[in-house]
Amino acid sequence: MTYLFLAPGFEEIEALATADILRRAEIDVTTVSILDTPIVPGAHNVPVTADTTIGKVDLTKAEMLILPGGMPGATNLAATKKLTDALLTAKCRIAAICASPAVVLAPLGILNGKEAICYPGFESKLTGSRISENVVVTDGNVTTAAGPGFTMEFALELVRLLKGDDKADEVASGLLLV
Repeated sequence: MTYLFLAPGFEEIEALATADILRRAEIDVTTVSILDTPIVPGAHNVPVTADTTIGKVDLTKAEMLILPGGMPGATNLAATKKLTDALLTAKCRIAAICASPAVVLAPLGILNGKEAICYPGFESKLTGSRISENVVVTDGNVTTAAGPGFTMEFALELVRLLKGDDKADEVASGLLLV
């Protein structure tokens, strides 16, 4: 199971476009509210109804954990103990975009020794990592991306990792990206 987390203040483009592209690739992605309610307000006041809430999922069975950015969305993700505990013990892929690599993953030490990227201006928080020149980068089991303008590239990289190049190319073609 692939889980995509929604916290109050999440970046709507990063969350919704990523979920859309993964579902186009027939990846079983579940959106998860970190709240007790499935309705989560985005950074631009777009309320989104998540598939479930964090209290109802077993994160130890995840294939991938996905963290959209946005502020204060990334800060709210970082303050969610069940999520941070899962990230620290994850035996699966981890993906984060925008502020989340810097605000969530770096403080947990998950990016130590890895190449990573984040939203411009947050690079000083990527302690322990090598800042990438790329807008999307995968190093080991961790994928990071710069921000909302690169969401399609980010999501297609996740499709590549989970379903291979052919499926990613098929989805990109259907989106008129190639």
